[in-house]
Amino acid sequence: MVKQKQKLNECDFIDASEQLGVTVAIIKAVCEVEAPRGGFLRNGEPTILFERHKFHQFTGGVYSKKRPDISNPRPGGYLGYSQEHLRLQEAVALDREAALKSASWGRFQIMGFNYKLCGFSNLQQFINAMYRSEKAQLDAFINFIKSVKLQDELQKMDWHGFAKSYNGKYYWKNHYARKLEKAYIKYRDEKLTNKKVQPQRF
Repeated sequence: MVKQKQKLNECDFIDASEQLGVTVAIIKAVCEVEAPRGGFLRNGEPTILFERHKFHQFTGGVYSKKRPDISNPRPGGYLGYSQEHLRLQEAVALDREAALKSASWGRFQIMGFNYKLCGFSNLQQFINAMYRSEKAQLDAFINFIKSVKLQDELQKMDWHGFAKSYNGKYYWKNHYARKLEKAYIKYRDEKLTNKKVQPQRF
């Protein structure tokens, strides 16, 4: 039986919102867009997406002719969810460090090569945190946002500015900005609705 990993609770979201100076709805919106099924798969492994173009970059393309499915100058080849771990393991067999750096991890889909910006002194510490809990994934996200100074974009709800910096210059292909805005509106309105239905206390 797979032990369930700790998921984020409302207190975690509130703490993160206070640290970044944004509303809870903004943090929840990023969560939903980056990993709509959560930070972990059913088997307890963290949600990942393996980026073959990053593996190509980190290994100088030495595996790209023989293994274009996992090493390729062009992005793509995604299989989704648990299948991404199979792609990762195939890359790990060739170059472990490059492979781990080439995946985006957890609830906030942070690339492994950003481990220092997330507050870790080495890559393995980052990976351990990604396997630990969604709270550990959230803490890494907070540190990353502070390190790259993206608080302003979130505070101003500059969805295009945030998406471009967080997801790369081709963010528009997947409509990241629009998805963030829609998710934010949903959680903002959800909170307003919940406030309205709170019973009065005498």
